[in-house]
Amino acid sequence: MKLNIKNVLSGIVLTLATITVAQAGSIPADTVKNINALPGNPYPALPATVSRLFYVQRTPNSNTIVYELNLDKDGKPDEETPVHPYWIRYHDKGEKAELNFIQRKFAYGVTSKALGNGKYDIRFVSYKKFPLTLMKGADGKYHIFATVSQRQFIVNRIFLRIEGGSFWVPNVRFVEFKGTDPATGKEVTERFKP
Repeated sequence: MKLNIKNVLSGIVLTLATITVAQAGSIPADTVKNINALPGNPYPALPATVSRLFYVQRTPNSNTIVYELNLDKDGKPDEETPVHPYWIRYHDKGEKAELNFIQRKFAYGVTSKALGNGKYDIRFVSYKKFPLTLMKGADGKYHIFATVSQRQFIVNRIFLRIEGGSFWVPNVRFVEFKGTDPATGKEVTERFKP
């Protein structure tokens, strides 16, 4: 079965309650912080952890998929599975849960390929055309790097605005990446329509 970007992006995140397009347009660049100040906000910002690489949220609920660094016994990324995705199910008392088979294989899971020198090509199973790179940053820590609009940055959060469609073919209105410019340390926001 061939999946398009809509599937990928829905595959990246079966998560959040609806935020209106008007609200989304008026949120300042530091959305991860400021969105939590909105009355009735259903999108919790996750606290920083050492092993979390990034997380994905989306309409229509607040459940979140976390992508965590998976280290081997020597403290290096595991060759087979350097990234471990799992749910934080806010609708189920905030419990952590593993992805089920369909979610792992067709929606939110990732594939990885070692590139050498501690770098890994990471791709969402639902949208393999969008490359991510797991590698050490200038701070000596592992991060996921992406390039959007000819701009490379460290990915911290991905948000998908979905309006209708189905599980296999959702209507993705936009995808928003939040991250950090590795050169300046400033927050970066990139939004595009798939």
